[in-house]
Amino acid sequence: MNENSKAIPADDPQRDVAIVRPNGRELPHVFIAGDTYTILLSGEDTAGTMCLIDMHIPPSGGPGPHRHDFEETFTVTDGGIEVMFRDEAITAKAGETVHIPANAPHMFTNTTDQPARMLCICVPAGQDEFFLSVGVPVDGRTSTADLNDDDERAQLEKAEALASQYNTELLAGPE
Repeated sequence: MNENSKAIPADDPQRDVAIVRPNGRELPHVFIAGDTYTILLSGEDTAGTMCLIDMHIPPSGGPGPHRHDFEETFTVTDGGIEVMFRDEAITAKAGETVHIPANAPHMFTNTTDQPARMLCICVPAGQDEFFLSVGVPVDGRTSTADLNDDDERAQLEKAEALASQYNTELLAGPE
């Protein structure tokens, strides 16, 4: 071991491997503002180090502008999205990865006529809990909830009320 190396900690036998199947009904699938998010790995699964979310984004879907104090990485697996990072528009297609640093204003939109699918990693975990607190449970990875205008307004109000508890700030959209 060189003088700058640290000893690797011992294995923690209290932690176990996590195996997930994205179409499994045992996973939480939540519908949020038109998108469906499946929590593949929660903070509970990873001792809080990160969470992994499978995102199904329909045409024109995606969250409004926001920022948060954690790192977020998207890998587009199907389709494409446009990411607004600060004031820069970035197009990401299947196979491409976009990393958003903590605290940076951003949003994404599916600008295609086909659903997009992304894997989202948040470091540390916490976004999974926010989504579970705000979202409506649905049956599967591409399922939707039939929300009326009042339901959608209530979901947005709940997101606004809870955002600061999850170190997130919802920003005003473009005028």
